Amino acid sequence: MSRERLAVMVEHQARGCAELGSPLYAFLLGRVAQDVRAGGPCAEALAGYEDAPGPDAVALRLLGGVHALALTGRAPDLAACYPSTGGAFDPERPEPCWHAFRAAVAGEMEWVRDWMTRPPQTNEVGRANLLITGLLKATQAGPLPVRLFEVGSSAGLNLRADRFRYVSEGFAWGPADSPVLLEGAWAGAPPAWLAGATAGQPDLEIVERRGCDLTPIDPLSPDGALALRAYVWPDQTARVARLDGALRVAARVPAEVEAAGAADFLAGVRLEPGTLTVVWHSIMRQYVPAAEWARVEAELDRLAAAATVEARFAHISFEPRRVGERHRFRLAVRLGTAAGTVVAEARPHGLPARAVAT
Repeated sequence: MSRERLAVMVEHQARGCAELGSPLYAFLLGRVAQDVRAGGPCAEALAGYEDAPGPDAVALRLLGGVHALALTGRAPDLAACYPSTGGAFDPERPEPCWHAFRAAVAGEMEWVRDWMTRPPQTNEVGRANLLITGLLKATQAGPLPVRLFEVGSSAGLNLRADRFRYVSEGFAWGPADSPVLLEGAWAGAPPAWLAGATAGQPDLEIVERRGCDLTPIDPLSPDGALALRAYVWPDQTARVARLDGALRVAARVPAEVEAAGAADFLAGVRLEPGTLTVVWHSIMRQYVPAAEWARVEAELDRLAAAATVEARFAHISFEPRRVGERHRFRLAVRLGTAAGTVVAEARPHGLPARAVAT
């Protein structure tokens, strides 16, 4: 039954990959589930994770480890099937890709088993589309230098969100020469307030960029860059390009990410006169235990209560929220002690965003 639970978890992730536009991973995970049930090499790779909780993302760990084999040249037959490594996946003839994947797992079991110990960290650059929208909303009250703090930062790529370019029909914001281009930022027209807030390309002056993560990644190191690339789905080439651009931005825009839990990190944050202090996060709440998150909320309430006209505070989150029978991924902005306002929503990878009436 434990092996069956593994297979069911893998199939659940396969459906998620299909819904989020990765036919390659949807196919491969379907075959992985079969291999687990049959006691094949994928069952050996995942052994010991039969009772892992959902947030451990067991299937994504396996996929990341095998993708890293393709990226480093250790699995050339698989690399020939992955667009991220110059290959091509043929959905009409997918079996050669599965055979290459299974052979890579079997032949590099020690590598894959080691990779399984790492938590998945995508540091999804597309989510900056929502975060920067929230920051522009927070600065409507008047421009102030921004002190930016992110919890669950991974490699801190989105701490550089103001250096990315956001484009959709009738809308553009950010440096025109940015190596990160987020096309199709909005489904339909962006909200009217955003068009007004970005008129004339107003600058955001970010004077401090700091984040935390339990296991931060150094995006400027070869190992760190490999880990980030490995967790991008190989047939989603736009995401691959965004990540490559964000790594170039990170090389020239400093940001600090410390190894710390979210509550301990926020406990050290104080408001400063003449600045807007912003705490933001995206798709990380589900990985934080309830007791820890209660401490996070207490710290956010402390900062909100300390806010003044001269020392402002904003909390920006892009997280799943239950709406009726479904979860939607929504951007909420809270200014000081005011109630949070939902202003937009998007799919988990952040593109395209849709305005939410308030």
